[in-house]
Amino acid sequence: MTHKFKELQIWKRGRIFCSEIYKITYAFPDSERFGITNQLRRASVSIPSNIAEGSSRKSNKGFVRSLKIAIGSAYEIETQLLIASDLKFIEHNQLNPIISELDEIIKMISKFKSTLSI
Repeated sequence: MTHKFKELQIWKRGRIFCSEIYKITYAFPDSERFGITNQLRRASVSIPSNIAEGSSRKSNKGFVRSLKIAIGSAYEIETQLLIASDLKFIEHNQLNPIISELDEIIKMISKFKSTLSI
């Protein structure tokens, strides 16, 4: 069973979240362009990308696997954001809302994943 990924709220929120990560990382030091900036951007792109890829799988088992990868990317992002905060690349007042949104996305993906019978 395939899903229309563009209709999935988890994909839509993941896309918006990815854009927010790009906006936040624009202010990071140029010296981090190939470091944490690149890592954050790649991991944020991975969330909606894995949801889209998984939606094309012929079985729910394949989709669940892609959703697990998306969740893993989300936890990777959380760690990287906390490190960026430790390094003072991101202000504390920016960190809390983005982490809260990430937590919501993780919950949404987890709940959706639980509805897929494998």
